[in-house]
Amino acid sequence: MKIISWNVNGIRAVEKKGELQNLIEREKPDLLFLQEIKAKPEQLSHWLVENNKYETHYHPAEKSGYSGTGLWIKRGSLKNSIEIYRGMPDWHDHEGRVIGLAFNNTIIFGNYFPNGGKSEAAWQEKLLFYDHFHAYINKLRSYGKAVIFTGDLNVAHNEIDLARPKENEKTIGFLPEERAWVDRLINDSWVDVFRAKYPDVVSYTWWQMQTRARERNIGWRIDYFIVDRPLFKKVIDIRHLTDHMGSDHCPIVMEIDL
Repeated sequence: MKIISWNVNGIRAVEKKGELQNLIEREKPDLLFLQEIKAKPEQLSHWLVENNKYETHYHPAEKSGYSGTGLWIKRGSLKNSIEIYRGMPDWHDHEGRVIGLAFNNTIIFGNYFPNGGKSEAAWQEKLLFYDHFHAYINKLRSYGKAVIFTGDLNVAHNEIDLARPKENEKTIGFLPEERAWVDRLINDSWVDVFRAKYPDVVSYTWWQMQTRARERNIGWRIDYFIVDRPLFKKVIDIRHLTDHMGSDHCPIVMEIDL
């Protein structure tokens, strides 16, 4: 199974540029998770809603033009019945940050984690979101489910994961509290697939647009695939499509034997 995650920074924009079409035509993913769709389904084109090759699902934010997630499922790729997840139990997901699906005994989520930089309240909510989601996937695992999640986690874990770690020690996205959450995940037998596969490879998934950082590859790795440890042996490969344009993030691809 080929799964792609991409923070599109506006789904209508990447459609207009042709970059979403190009990605799907070239990679033909079985599952495509999108973050920051920044639109409600009624604002989208017929191709984005009634696609003849993909079944499309969206979880938009209540606020127009903000946040939101999407999930595309290639028609015929999943033979068994599926269930679509939106949000988390005991969490008002008014920003449309969690979407997923369940099939067989597997649950896969695509998430747009909060940035937390707007205010102290937003920062605290980010930390609560991290912990709530961690508890949620642990509970699903305790029920015997095989869990995978992907998306924009809005944190670079270690110094290798951003171009200028020293300059960003006090920058949200690389603060000790956020990095410690990734440590807790890993210590709890969740695997950061890219770093586990390629422990010494420098590769980024987000570049600041305003400073033209992508041209100089001054980036951050903040988009991830995380799997429960028993699933890691089923991973075939993971790639960052750093040459694929259209957003300030690049798509990430994981192939796994499910």
